[in-house]
Amino acid sequence: MAATDKHSFGVFKPVDHVVISFATAQQADAAAQALAAIGVRGPTAVRRLSDRDMLQQIDADLERASPVAAIGQELNLVKAHRALAEQGYHWLVVYAPDDRQAARVAHVAREHGAERAQRYGNFIIEELIVRTADRSPVAESPDRGLDAQTSSGQETERAQLRSPGRPKLHVTRRPR
Repeated sequence: MAATDKHSFGVFKPVDHVVISFATAQQADAAAQALAAIGVRGPTAVRRLSDRDMLQQIDADLERASPVAAIGQELNLVKAHRALAEQGYHWLVVYAPDDRQAARVAHVAREHGAERAQRYGNFIIEELIVRTADRSPVAESPDRGLDAQTSSGQETERAQLRSPGRPKLHVTRRPR
């Protein structure tokens, strides 16, 4: 099963993978090459998703999401990923089954300018990139959403801070 096919309650949740977002396709490509250079390679080790690929996946997830998905943070993460994808972000989904491998993947992600690197476990999703400019985390909930650690609390602000002047991707949202 491909990492992009892993779901929990109808929502994308690739357990034992790190999901990394990059402002540009070039950054994602360079990171994928760097990962291959340190031995992370193979048909299921690294999956590449463009902004449009991620938006398609998110739309499908939102259509089939169970109400139970709103209990945890998975649905909030999907919405945060949408905000980044709408800004033109590209993604790598990297198999990292243990702490050592996740740390190596996070190091490569940081070196190549990743915005986020989130490690998906069975019960927790861990943010692997913490920036000194980020605000102190606050409680997250299904009602309040994911804590983007920005003054507005919105992921779109975080994306715009990292990629000034980038044109927004024009998308048509499907009614829910």
